[in-house]
Amino acid sequence: MSRVLIFGLMLATCSIALASDPSPLQDFCVADPNSPVLVNGVVCKDAKLVQADDFYFRGLHQMGNTSNDVGSNVTAVDVSELPGLNTLGISMARIDFAPMGINPPHTHPRATEILTIIEGRILVGFVTSNPENRLITKVLEKGDVFVFPQGLIHFQKNLGHGYAIAIAGLSSQNPGVITIANAVFESNPNIAGDILAKAFQVDINVVYQIQSKF
Repeated sequence: MSRVLIFGLMLATCSIALASDPSPLQDFCVADPNSPVLVNGVVCKDAKLVQADDFYFRGLHQMGNTSNDVGSNVTAVDVSELPGLNTLGISMARIDFAPMGINPPHTHPRATEILTIIEGRILVGFVTSNPENRLITKVLEKGDVFVFPQGLIHFQKNLGHGYAIAIAGLSSQNPGVITIANAVFESNPNIAGDILAKAFQVDINVVYQIQSKF
């Protein structure tokens, strides 16, 4: 009897695990952003109304504008840009870097990222979780591939004096992005200065100075 109970519990556990992120139950589920229905994801468009353009995106051949403070630009192709990605658990992005530009430390809460260098020489890295907080870095050349595990803080820096390009694949139709500096110093409303001062072990005026830059 106990063996039957254990087997039943194992099956239930497997069912719960599978139910958290099920495979598509139909050929496709093209996103319908105009639907008033709210779900965890995006409602499917009527399959009879689906067209080839629902699975199509044009623009990754174009360089993004890197004239900004960090010297990079991310052109994301997720479900909001390509409705046919809905329920397929995948998206991608083009990342352009100005000379010495960076893609600042950030996380993707819902996706692992695999990065391919198309042009340039790029330093990449990620930091493991507490308590080790180990920094793992690598210098990549054209054609190299690197993986950033889901949820971990990671970054890229163009080491060259010319422009660089990378293509990223992500394991979610909507991977999300949290840029650490923006989240900490540009939250709305702001995180209280005394909290950040204690967290970073700096004078509170340093916190206010940093917040003023965002």
